[in-house]
Amino acid sequence: MAEDEDHYRKHGEPRKYDPSFKGPIQNRGCTDIICCIIFVVAIVGYVAVGILAWSQGDPRKVIYPTDSEGQFCGQVGTPLENKPYLFYYNILKCASPMVLVAFQCPTTQICVEECPSTSITLMTAYSNAEKWKSYTKFCKKDIAGKPPQQILKDQLCPGMLIASKPFTRRCFPALGVKENNIFTVGNQTTFVDDESKNRKASDLLPAVGNATIVSEARLVVVKIFEDYTQSWHWIILGLVIAMVLSLIFVVLLRFLAGVMVWVMIVLVIVVLGYGIIHCSVVYSNLKNEEKSNITLKELGFQMDLKVYFKIRQTWLAFIIILAIVELVVIVLLIFIRNRIRIAIALIAEASRAIGHVMSSLFYPLFTFVLLAVVIAYWAITAVFLSTSNEAVYKVFNEGKQECIHENKTCFPGNYSESDDKKDCPESQCLFTFYGGETPYHKYLIFLQFYNIFLFFWCANFVTALGQMTLAGAFASYYWAFNKSKDMPDCPVFASLGRALRYHTGSLAFGSLLLAIVQVIRVQLEYLDHKLKGAENKFAKFVLCCLKCCFWCLEKFIKFLNRNAYIMVAIYGKNFCTSARDAFFLLMRNVIRVAVLDKVTDFLLFLGKLLIVGIVGIISFFFFSGRTQRLDFVPNLHYYWVPILTIVVGSYFIAHGFFSVYAMCVDTLFLCFLEDLERNDGSNEKPYLMPESLLNILNKSNKGKK
Repeated sequence: MAEDEDHYRKHGEPRKYDPSFKGPIQNRGCTDIICCIIFVVAIVGYVAVGILAWSQGDPRKVIYPTDSEGQFCGQVGTPLENKPYLFYYNILKCASPMVLVAFQCPTTQICVEECPSTSITLMTAYSNAEKWKSYTKFCKKDIAGKPPQQILKDQLCPGMLIASKPFTRRCFPALGVKENNIFTVGNQTTFVDDESKNRKASDLLPAVGNATIVSEARLVVVKIFEDYTQSWHWIILGLVIAMVLSLIFVVLLRFLAGVMVWVMIVLVIVVLGYGIIHCSVVYSNLKNEEKSNITLKELGFQMDLKVYFKIRQTWLAFIIILAIVELVVIVLLIFIRNRIRIAIALIAEASRAIGHVMSSLFYPLFTFVLLAVVIAYWAITAVFLSTSNEAVYKVFNEGKQECIHENKTCFPGNYSESDDKKDCPESQCLFTFYGGETPYHKYLIFLQFYNIFLFFWCANFVTALGQMTLAGAFASYYWAFNKSKDMPDCPVFASLGRALRYHTGSLAFGSLLLAIVQVIRVQLEYLDHKLKGAENKFAKFVLCCLKCCFWCLEKFIKFLNRNAYIMVAIYGKNFCTSARDAFFLLMRNVIRVAVLDKVTDFLLFLGKLLIVGIVGIISFFFFSGRTQRLDFVPNLHYYWVPILTIVVGSYFIAHGFFSVYAMCVDTLFLCFLEDLERNDGSNEKPYLMPESLLNILNKSNKGKK
């Protein structure tokens, strides 16, 4: 008895019986007003940052390639509308390490209508009127009457043209490979450079390699975009199937909770087992395939992701991952088998609660719309902020003589008459990147940080609003003695109104704590990315410990917030008081929390896993062509693009439906714990929990109902 008293003293006093308590308190006041004011001011500031970014930014800098004067190639409504391709005067200059530092080739770049189809020097073209007419399309301005020497000196035209093809709106040499790995450009093994020297086509490889580092990634993005345009309607169909399966699952849980849970457990084990068998068969079939035994380390990063599915080690990794998941699921089921009955009773009660509050199933759509608005606002603001810099021009020296002004900021308008040009006659003032030195540009990084921080805060606020709304609705169900008469007419809307009217400050407070931790985690991930090449093992160890600690802290705050919102929804107290009451209530029942509440979470997770697995297997067989080929199956670059999209989308859809169940279970669980503390089953203080839970816990209502 003394130990029990000491336990309660440590974790607060249990609640006493209150005959007037019938669920969420109606007579309540505003909570955490200061945090509410701060949140409103922060939102106003966020809108101001967005307006500022939209007035200064220009997304065209991302879409269109930019010439040496900072103009956009192919932009509609400009003189360059019909010149969509960027042409490099001397592509060999792109072999310079400066390309990887400044992300810009130190050579003149202009916008052209088409890429050159043949290789020719300026001197050769000048001697032929027809060829010269075609050649002048790649010159900067009118050169009528000027000798070739003057043209080259003033860098009005390129010294040579190389047969090229457009790639990501840029003209790159049309390189090919003959037998014995001999490289060609325009079907020729050699070309003449601007100094009239014969060069091998292979000399262009370093320049093209540097210039296409980003372009190759863009090509993959283009292919993925094309796959989406070919398969978007099938993706939507797959997501609709996931939604229908989730809805069917929820409806079946309403009437067959016990059967459905055990069927779900068996099916999850079967689906994982099938995945292991399928991967093992593919792994075995690749045994005699050529080059299938190379390792992932030897293969390195490849833009064509199909290559990875042709080596055995990839499928071996899949086998190991699925086997580990299968083993973990089976071991956990063995250990929690005795608690599954109570979890099933809770899920069955949650199904009955959702049956009385059917509108709760559609509330995740409202949360999804709000989150989509938050994400879209953050993404658009981030793009406009990142493109709100001004064009920066720097001096590039193409001559052999050293230039003291190299990399110095310049202005192209008057550079030809500047002292820098006189000191370095062979230098040019070229566009380098977008930046700026105004106060706005100096504090741009802080605006980006503010954008990220408010994104986390607003996203967490939307999630918290959904949790508190559902908690209030389900608490109304539990504490209603007569479910058909004592519940409000629209419990979800009534709970949403209470949350917004009285508890915006509490929602902002909890989401602020979570946002701070998440921003710190983002910064730690950034530091980890920067320290990947570092040799300091102690720094890596400290960083790893910090990442682990803040990950645990984030999980704890999410757990505490969730239960605090339930208590706020029921009693209408401020965030800190509600968090303390919820924490002490859980600590007074720590055994039940550890082995009961988490069991239901695990079972609901298996439900999500089952839906994702079924939809994923169907989409895999459809898009990969493993079944009999059908005429209406789209021809894709990467068949995993729609599969991955459907799998991720199915998870979020299933999560949307099951998050309602999870919130219902958590709310009923807290109410269930309070019910055990408030009541004793007598005629004056009867338990409000269902008979199924009373029987499992060996409790009963002694008096008449």
